Amino acid sequence: MVELSDGAGRIYGEAAFEVLAKAQALERQGREILHFEIGEPDIETPDNIAQAGIRAIQKKKTHYVPSVGVLELRQALQDEVERTRGYRPDVEQIVIIPGLKPGIFFGMLGIVDPGDEVIYQDPGYPAYGSIVSFIGAKGVCIPLLEENEFRMNPADIEERITEKTKLIVVNSPQNPTGSVMTRKEMDEIAEIAEERDVWVMSDEIYSKMTYEDDHFSPTARDGCAERTVLLDGFSKYYAMTGWRLGYMVVPKPLAARLQDFLVSAVSCTATFTQWAGVEALTGDQAFISEMMVRYKEKRDRVVEGLNSIPGFSCLAPKGAYYAFPNIKGTGMTSQEVADHLLNNAGVAVLPGTSFGPYGEGYLRFSYATSLENIDAAIESIRRSFE
Repeated sequence: MVELSDGAGRIYGEAAFEVLAKAQALERQGREILHFEIGEPDIETPDNIAQAGIRAIQKKKTHYVPSVGVLELRQALQDEVERTRGYRPDVEQIVIIPGLKPGIFFGMLGIVDPGDEVIYQDPGYPAYGSIVSFIGAKGVCIPLLEENEFRMNPADIEERITEKTKLIVVNSPQNPTGSVMTRKEMDEIAEIAEERDVWVMSDEIYSKMTYEDDHFSPTARDGCAERTVLLDGFSKYYAMTGWRLGYMVVPKPLAARLQDFLVSAVSCTATFTQWAGVEALTGDQAFISEMMVRYKEKRDRVVEGLNSIPGFSCLAPKGAYYAFPNIKGTGMTSQEVADHLLNNAGVAVLPGTSFGPYGEGYLRFSYATSLENIDAAIESIRRSFE
């Protein structure tokens, strides 16, 4: 039998889709399952955005466009970045991608060589470690500790950075913990990168999804002109997960390489999707704040409920729509509790170890669901432990 490449053996997937498959298998057997495993908004794409995509198809905007994206969308993103991050990138710095994940992949391919070291958060989004492993680089994990509200500590980066460090990956608001980093922490990370001559990649896919705190970007220090990469997209706060639309703001030399990556891999992002993105950015934004009012109510409900269960304790997340409760008081591992909840409570959640070894002792709940489902899940979990 012919063998696969070494890289194929180093890349790995996400537990969320594995748990979803298990939950759906139970549903096919007649079980009722409450889903808290998938990180997807529980609302539909706003109608004005959907209609813009439909109009684009009707106007025959279904052909190839430049691999870096439709000019009108890139210009709208100049305004967006200036409004939300405080600097205005050149249009040549903006690259449109089919979802945020290709930005992580292509960005790392353009920056990291085999043998380099990449610093990222643990627990953290699995794609970071997977792609680092695929490239043949070394992942250096920064533990996110509950006593620091799961924020990345710049002092920990200082302790672990070496001459081989090529890239620091930052994610705030953070998946899976919902933590939001402070301006001071972001400034310190950007300063470390400048002093040590390394890159910073900032995954800001939940940038508009904060509660009490503001969102800050480490890319503000250099405006993505020299060593920082901004990643964001439309999936979460515009409820466009299936549209596959994201963007990068990068230094111009990297943008030129990304153009060739896109040509070689996907040709371009779907044209009509990009025109829907123009409407998303330029249309009425009021629904985002309305959505976040609802998410805050759901956050408060799930945190209160989890804290009422013996063996559970949960900090209130500051952003996104994930709760990351401590379950060490149950005396069980994260995987054991996750399996118990799926099989005995009918509640699908992710073990914290799905996001790295420092996730042991925790679970991730995606509370992008109804208040009724949250209440039902809390009651079912409580009964399952009685």
